[in-house]
Amino acid sequence: RNRNAFEEKWESIGLFVKYGMISDEKFYEKAGSYCLYKDEENTYFTLEELKEKTKDNQTDKNQKLILLYSSDLSLQNSYVEAVKKKNYKVLEMNEVLDQAFIQHIESKSSDLRFSRVDADTPDKIIEKDENIESILSKEEEEKLKQIFIDNIKDRPFDIELKAMGADESPVMVTQNEFMRRMKDMSKYGGAYSFMGTMPERYNLIVNTNHPLSSKLLRARKKEELVSQLFDLALLSQGLLQGKSLTDFINRSVNVLTE
Repeated sequence: RNRNAFEEKWESIGLFVKYGMISDEKFYEKAGSYCLYKDEENTYFTLEELKEKTKDNQTDKNQKLILLYSSDLSLQNSYVEAVKKKNYKVLEMNEVLDQAFIQHIESKSSDLRFSRVDADTPDKIIEKDENIESILSKEEEEKLKQIFIDNIKDRPFDIELKAMGADESPVMVTQNEFMRRMKDMSKYGGAYSFMGTMPERYNLIVNTNHPLSSKLLRARKKEELVSQLFDLALLSQGLLQGKSLTDFINRSVNVLTE
């Protein structure tokens, strides 16, 4: 009963508890046992409960527990759903102090690390001793990568080919956890303020095992197909805006009417 009452109050007191844990070592030692973490299903856990719940499935090949989180469950929904297929738990970390809070928890816990759901592909966000083979030959992979390079110019994207499940997304946009986190921290000034001046950099991951990758190699209208795939990946990250969004809508309508 007391736990339920405390959970109901967490929305209003959680931010103050986290601030106290960051700013006061003695408060951290006391509050660490009752600080709550909410997952995507609105279930609350203490850190110890969370470790116990996730240790079997979310421990990587280096024996470090990876706690996945989302800063916006709505915007990052496709990424959340993708990792949920692997039975990974996703925490909701959308408060102004959460980046600093995550850094602080990691500094106190050498056995765990936080990673946002869009930091890598579902197969790689928690590194396991698993290897998925690509159905494409090395020559086909080189051709596929060049197709994307030729059709995505002057964009801040590093193109990377990965062998993923055939039912995973054909293309995904990810952003390195460390670099993105440093840029987020730069908003608050201090030692990381210089990171705010660095340009945004994203990874465009192409799934070599998706049927569309093979189709693209044979397609006549490669530019149109690449544009459509690229825009879908941007859309899932909330990065498709303005004229690019209008072009995508018009192109989609034309595809449907053909």
